[in-house]
Amino acid sequence: MQVQFREYNPFDLWIWLEFSTIPSPMEKEYVEELFNSWFYLGKLGGFNAENLQVQEVGIDISYIDYDDREEESSLMALMHNKGEFEYEGVWGRCWFDLGTSDAIALDVLINALKQLSKEYVQIERLLIGGQNPDWPIDTTKQSLFYESQENGRLL
Repeated sequence: MQVQFREYNPFDLWIWLEFSTIPSPMEKEYVEELFNSWFYLGKLGGFNAENLQVQEVGIDISYIDYDDREEESSLMALMHNKGEFEYEGVWGRCWFDLGTSDAIALDVLINALKQLSKEYVQIERLLIGGQNPDWPIDTTKQSLFYESQENGRLL
């Protein structure tokens, strides 16, 4: 699976998948379940790079002293919104407002999609951001934050 990054706006992000063939209903279900799970983890603050205490300890995590207060001192890292997954031919796409979630969220998504592509549904390309000239974007699927900034208003 090839990964490409294009124009990136975390508050108005389209993620595109190009499949080898038109995905079956079961393959669509696998993809949508992965994206829904990823989003729910993000909505609950799971991608907060300021609080990676276990990762920072290293390989031996037996009996680590986990500091419950560290999370309270870090900024919130929450995803805000997502659209419905859409398909057209061999393409699939979904819109996200990643909010303040950290870039580690994208690494987790890429890793999961690579494994999904190896085992369940062959994905040729993952495009993060930008537009697909063959499939125009519906501009009504932008985050409220992004729309309010365009109109010069703050929430």
